[in-house]
Amino acid sequence: MSDTSSPIPSGAAFAKGRAGPVFAGDVRFDGVSYATRGKDIIRNVSLTVEAGRIACLLGPSGCGKTTLLRLAAGIIQPTAGRILLDHFEVAGPTRFVPPERRSVGLVFQDFALFPHMTALENVAYGLTALSRKEAQKVAAHALDRVSLGHALGRMPASLSGGEQQRVALARALVPRPQVILLDEPFSGLDQRLKDSVRDDTLALLRETRATAIMVTHDPEEALAFADDIHVMQQGSIAQSGKPETLLHQPASAQVARFFRHYNVFTSKVLAGVVETPLGQVLARGQVDGAAVDVLVAATGIGIAASGASATVLENRDLGRLRRIQARLHATGEVLLLMSDFDGLGEVQLAFTGKDTHIFPK
Repeated sequence: MSDTSSPIPSGAAFAKGRAGPVFAGDVRFDGVSYATRGKDIIRNVSLTVEAGRIACLLGPSGCGKTTLLRLAAGIIQPTAGRILLDHFEVAGPTRFVPPERRSVGLVFQDFALFPHMTALENVAYGLTALSRKEAQKVAAHALDRVSLGHALGRMPASLSGGEQQRVALARALVPRPQVILLDEPFSGLDQRLKDSVRDDTLALLRETRATAIMVTHDPEEALAFADDIHVMQQGSIAQSGKPETLLHQPASAQVARFFRHYNVFTSKVLAGVVETPLGQVLARGQVDGAAVDVLVAATGIGIAASGASATVLENRDLGRLRRIQARLHATGEVLLLMSDFDGLGEVQLAFTGKDTHIFPK
C-alpha cells in the first residue's frame, strides 16, 4: 500500500498556495510504467527534465504523452518505477504524494476555468495561504503580466479563447510552483492567435524560470517552444534531445518523418554507397547488401544545371522559398522540394547535400 502520509519537505519546495518565488525543481522519471485494464500505456520510461528548462513530450495521439503528464501531476499512480520532483520521491512502490501536496501547476487543453468566477477570482483561488485581499492583489498583478489587467471582473464566458488560456496560465503560475505542466494548451486556438499566445507563454515561463513540461502533437510547436524534446511512440521514448538534434540527427525513420515530409528512395547498399534516381548517396555505418530507405527532405533536393530529368507540376510561393512538386522522368515518382525556382516545365534535379538520412528498411 502506498504511504500517502510520508513527510513532505518543508519550506518553499512543496508549499501550496504561496505567492513568493521558489527555485525551479527538476523532474525525473525512473523506469516508469503504467497499465490499466490489462493494457500497457507507458512502458519503462526514464527521462529527466532539468530545473528551469522547458521540455516537450511530442508524439501522435494515443502514444502516452498525456498519461505521462498525469503521472507527473499525481492524477494517476505508476504501476512500476519512481517519479521524483526536485530529488524527492513523489511516486514509487511505497510512496505516493497526492497532487495537492506537489508543487505543480496545471494548464489543461480546455483551460478548466470556474465558469461562475471572475478572471480575478479564478487566479486567486489557489492562494489559500494569503488573506483574501492579499490574494486578489497578487492575482491582479499576475493578470496584468499576461496583459489582462483590464479583464479582472469578467467571467470566462465573455473572454476569447486566447484570453481564457492566459487566465489559466496566470492561475497555474501564481502560486509559484516548481513545475508547470501544460497539456496541449494551444490546440484550441486559431493559428494566428496560437503563435501570439505561445510566444507570450514562453516569455512568461522564461521570466518565472519555472520548469515546464508541455504535451503536444505539433512538431513545429515543439521546435519553437522547447529546450528539449522527448519523442514518444507507443508508450516509450523513441528519442530525446535538443530540437536541432532531433531535426537534423533523427534516430529512426519514424522520428525523422514526425518532424517533416521526406522523399523516400528504397535501395541496397553496394560498396558503401546507395544508388538512387538522383545519384549516389554515401551509406556510412550500413552493411553491404542491406536494404535501406534513403530519406531526403524537401530542402535536400534542388534544381541543378545537370541531374535527373523531371517535370515541375506545381510551384507555390510560400514566402522565403517555393514549394515544388516535380515528377521524375525515369521512375514517375513525384518529389517534393523547396527552392527559389519560380518556373514550371522541364528541369534537372540533384541532391543539395542537406537533410539526407539512411535507415535500414
